[in-house]
Amino acid sequence: MSVKNAFYAQSGGVTAVINASACGVIEAAREHPDQIGTVYAGKNGILGALHETLIDTNAESAETIRALRHTPAGAFGSARYKLKGLEENRAEYERLIEVFKAHDIGYFFYNGGGDSQDTAHKVSQLGQALGYPITCIGVPKTVDNDLPITDTCPGFGSVAKYVAVSTREAGLDVASMAETSTKVFILETMGRHAGWIAAASALASEQAGDPPHVILLPEVPLDEARFLARVQQSVENNGYCVVVVSEGVRTQDGQFLADQGTRDAFGHMQLGGVAPSIAAMIKNALGYKYHYAIADYLQRAARHIASATDVEQAYALGRAAVEFALAGKNAIMPTIVRESDEPYRWHIGEVPLEQVANVEAKMPASFIDESGFFVTEACLRYLRPLIAGEDYPPFRNGLPDYARLKAQLVEKRLPPFAG
Repeated sequence: MSVKNAFYAQSGGVTAVINASACGVIEAAREHPDQIGTVYAGKNGILGALHETLIDTNAESAETIRALRHTPAGAFGSARYKLKGLEENRAEYERLIEVFKAHDIGYFFYNGGGDSQDTAHKVSQLGQALGYPITCIGVPKTVDNDLPITDTCPGFGSVAKYVAVSTREAGLDVASMAETSTKVFILETMGRHAGWIAAASALASEQAGDPPHVILLPEVPLDEARFLARVQQSVENNGYCVVVVSEGVRTQDGQFLADQGTRDAFGHMQLGGVAPSIAAMIKNALGYKYHYAIADYLQRAARHIASATDVEQAYALGRAAVEFALAGKNAIMPTIVRESDEPYRWHIGEVPLEQVANVEAKMPASFIDESGFFVTEACLRYLRPLIAGEDYPPFRNGLPDYARLKAQLVEKRLPPFAG
């Protein structure tokens, strides 16, 4: 087998552990110099391939690559950039193949969610159509936990841990002030169509009366009257109420409560700011003093409180992507297959990219309790192992010490992309 180079890119919203997957890809590739030459990382995701801005990861020391495992965000830069269909914009895909040819790239590892898996699948198809052999392997990533077939998605376990910890800590704060001050605290989480992140807040509750008292999920249309009655009941019974709301919560007629009227590059509706809407609803109807917090980027960047399970799985899936490619597999994505809940056991599986491309996995009805405002024990059994364990980054001068890359670009060999 001739030695070919590899292209790795990060796509979409980043996570606390996407760099752990990058670490897994690069370290595994370095163990096979007879089959993989250089791993080039796209600067700002797939744009790095289109504009031929390729980062030479060989310029980074083994120590720096190892440090990616405990570094949040996207070390090479990510992008919300959706390639259209092959027939709609064939020029973009042909440009990718041109860049791959120019730099002798035979492997494409795309680290992202459903849209990214769709892109990897299309590139594999075009490679065949143009007679250029390119092995395309998807590496799963999404904090929303909405990729199908895989038991969980790298990035989710750490966000779930952050949200559960924050719910418990903020709950203690509100409880201590409720007698003379704040009665209601609202925490807004990410989650466009799937309520996994908001649901994870339920892990903070250990006994009756513990927060969160209400969880608002995208899967359950908001019944304002029932919701307000639930808040009032919690304040009367517990002295306060903690509400966790997903940004994707919808009204009874199916409209997003937090619709900003804009869309991102993937065509997804821009959401955010549902917490103040919920707060105003409570204030106007019940008159309670409130505070709210919008976790936003903090929840997905919080590597300091990452789940050890999540870090381990993110790294393992990065390594598996390389191992699958070297085994001759193509157009697949490695997955997490759960064997048991207690003790938690899992192994790496695989799924064809066409089965995960542009497919969203929402919370099953069996995970949402009858009230629609909380989760079931089955959901908690699923969630508990995903936040298990601590994997703290090293600290220096009181702060996390994260990797800093040289990000050395290779010399361009093609004219600028005109697309």
